[in-house]
Amino acid sequence: MKIIVISDTHLQSEIIPSNLVDLFEQYDMIVHAGDFDSFPFLKALQATGKLKAVHGNTDGPEIKKALPDKIRFDVEGIRIGVVHQPSLSIIDNTASRYMAMEMEVDVLIFGHLHRPLIEKSDVILICPGSPTKPRMSDPSAVEMVIDNGAISVDIIPVAGQSCGYIEFSRKLGEDYDKDN
Repeated sequence: MKIIVISDTHLQSEIIPSNLVDLFEQYDMIVHAGDFDSFPFLKALQATGKLKAVHGNTDGPEIKKALPDKIRFDVEGIRIGVVHQPSLSIIDNTASRYMAMEMEVDVLIFGHLHRPLIEKSDVILICPGSPTKPRMSDPSAVEMVIDNGAISVDIIPVAGQSCGYIEFSRKLGEDYDKDN
């Protein structure tokens, strides 16, 4: 099964942007780890029939009523958990690992950071970043493929606007190259 993992879209839209529509068509399942920001966008994703999702900290009451704060499901014997914010730390993933163990999952998917992360130990921690509002990164998602109990995960680029810091640092690099 091919799964696309996203989070932190923060879209005020009734339609799915074309770059995401093209991406979603390639996958069997869409996992969203919260922070939709608009109920119409959540409904648009639900209309694909592929969505598994939780609400995030910026989602309003309508979304929080429609979605749980955490879910757990199985794909080909792999137990997957999804939350928005597994811990308060953005540096140390120990609490996220403990949340995975508490939820009794093999893979914990979370959002909130707006930048991608894959960490493999006794569990796999996945933060897909954001395809639409990245922080300290380019727009991204995570591709997860589960085949006969084997998991492969990769951070994949998504067409879109990088965060301002990344654009600024690239410009500094270009200016440095011109001067040297």
